[in-house]
Amino acid sequence: MNIDELKEFCGEDWRKVDARMRAALKSDISLLDSTNGMILSHSGKQLRPLLALLVAKACSGASVLPEDSIRVAAAAELLHNATLLHDDVADESDCRRGVPTLNSLMGPSVSVLVGDYWLVSAMNEIQAAEHFGPRLISIFSRTLTHLAEGEMLQLQKAQSGDTSEEDYLRIIFSKTASLFEAAAIAAAISVNSSADVEDAVRRYAVSLGLAFQIRDDIFDYSGNSQVGKPTGVDIQEQKITMPLIGAFRFSTAAEEAGIRRKVSEIHEHPEYAGQILDFVREKGGIGYAEKRLDDYVAAAVDAISILPETAAGEYLKEVAYYVAKRNS
Repeated sequence: MNIDELKEFCGEDWRKVDARMRAALKSDISLLDSTNGMILSHSGKQLRPLLALLVAKACSGASVLPEDSIRVAAAAELLHNATLLHDDVADESDCRRGVPTLNSLMGPSVSVLVGDYWLVSAMNEIQAAEHFGPRLISIFSRTLTHLAEGEMLQLQKAQSGDTSEEDYLRIIFSKTASLFEAAAIAAAISVNSSADVEDAVRRYAVSLGLAFQIRDDIFDYSGNSQVGKPTGVDIQEQKITMPLIGAFRFSTAAEEAGIRRKVSEIHEHPEYAGQILDFVREKGGIGYAEKRLDDYVAAAVDAISILPETAAGEYLKEVAYYVAKRNS
């Protein structure tokens, strides 16, 4: 399975989502319009809107989805990109998806303003939903709260250097899995699903989102050139992620304390990065992270076992396996 296959399966519904996003971002300010077009041309995997479409199809069995499902899918991608534009400023990122960020090209002020524009465009799509409007607004608003909390908790833990696995899971739920959750639940609601089905897709999406981020964090230690960022970026930003947490589980208290100290001093001693990477590899941290990732993939697949057997439901399972094995 690949992303293009999912887009082909979703067919006209996917083309409607793409058209709706472009219409939502249209502006008579030429600089803003061209900037939005540039971002759309480097749009990444677009997994969140595809997830929303697959969930709506799997829950309803419909071959053509209602307009509210299209709006939910478009809003999920608009909101995702808004957060990336803001993240690039917070992280002072120069590169994303293998190309220069808007932050590096036009400065942090422009990146924040354009991110705000995408954010408002997302919420406008949700507000325009014909049915279930208040519930949908509440779901996406809650996600925005999670995103802000996740960023602040990550900053707090970078300063204190005491990130536990529980802390890490809360951070990646807030920053990544919460939007997967919102896209899936909102999609289920858009086709008037039962409470049991809503809960099933919620559990699926949360597990999928956690697995997705763990895979990203493994890349930071794997040296995979297709990811679009160099190895060791998380350490340079003092982020303690699952591979390092896993390495701590196979270390003495003294070894763990020494590595945590090096993470906290990485800005003054950038040479520590290589030592930390070696520590993770030697202690089996990557293997531990891969095991946790596999656990979440299995939980995601199990969660949707109550859904009727449909092609869309099979694709939801394939998406989970894709997240586990993707190389970019």
